[in-house]
Amino acid sequence: MPLQRRVVVVHRRTELDELLDRHATRGQAEFFLRTRGRTLAAVQERHDAVAEARARVVAAIPEGWRRADVERADLGRFLVAPEDVVVVVGQDGLVANVAKYLTDQPVLGVDPEPGTNAGALVRLDVTTAVRLLTRAGKAASTPGSAGPTRPRPDGAANLGSLGWRTEDLTTVVAHLDDGQHLAALNEVFVGHPSHQSARYRIAADGPGGGRGARGGSGERGAAGGRGGERGSVRVERQSSSGVIVATGAGATGWCASIARERGGRRLPSPTDPLLAWFVREAWPSPATGADLTEGLLDAGGELRLTVESDQLVVFGDGVESDRLVATWGQEITVRVGANRLRLVVG
Repeated sequence: MPLQRRVVVVHRRTELDELLDRHATRGQAEFFLRTRGRTLAAVQERHDAVAEARARVVAAIPEGWRRADVERADLGRFLVAPEDVVVVVGQDGLVANVAKYLTDQPVLGVDPEPGTNAGALVRLDVTTAVRLLTRAGKAASTPGSAGPTRPRPDGAANLGSLGWRTEDLTTVVAHLDDGQHLAALNEVFVGHPSHQSARYRIAADGPGGGRGARGGSGERGAAGGRGGERGSVRVERQSSSGVIVATGAGATGWCASIARERGGRRLPSPTDPLLAWFVREAWPSPATGADLTEGLLDAGGELRLTVESDQLVVFGDGVESDRLVATWGQEITVRVGANRLRLVVG
């Protein structure tokens, strides 16, 4: 039996939803906002815009296609099938939250409030998203069509008959030496759970092996800690506020603020198979260095951190609750992800 296409509509709770959960009644919520110089009307307007966008997208799902609705908090418990089409209605960050659960499924990022969001990942307005879904339904019903219900050999959705244009966005993945891994679309953070000083040994390769590191005659002993060059790999023992490794999609977020503070740095575009990495507030001391603080990783490059404190955490796209924990002596390897996000752009 051929697989039937399913549209997975992803959303997150609005500010109004959260306010009503907290204060129970609209009157209490309105009083809370008014005492802070805000109005319930503005919050209601944003809630209505999101609700209307979701309703229009759902109404445009082609006849015969299945549908599932998923709230952001439930993504980790929801299985996205290979033949699914994912429609994200909300902010850019919601697309990033979804990305790590996908394996080549197409994603339509729908902006319910054009002009409010940056639009780096939610590139479609509601009207465009409705048009694309309608067109896909007509294409699927055309006699002789390849048919969206026929899976690709690798199990992923076949877009050949849908007429959609996509951009394949680079992802980043962090691996622990015990087999655990975590993927992200924007960036991966490695550091102390409470953002205190994190101690580790860092080794970087890729284009240039990492900027800022001064070459030497090899790594010093355990007491010395300052790093040098080992072939094309530079190594340094560090104490810092953590390490950020970002893709081109994340170059407009956390990574952008760090690059700007450092006078501007070259950052990859979303489709470049490159990662930009930065060390935050590296502390120079007799035992730790502050030279190897930024660089680029190509598709074959790796950034390796060996933990030299009780515990470091690894999380992606700002979601600290979904994290890996690495203890003393464990190695964390960060590289370009094998999967890419297939973002529908038209």
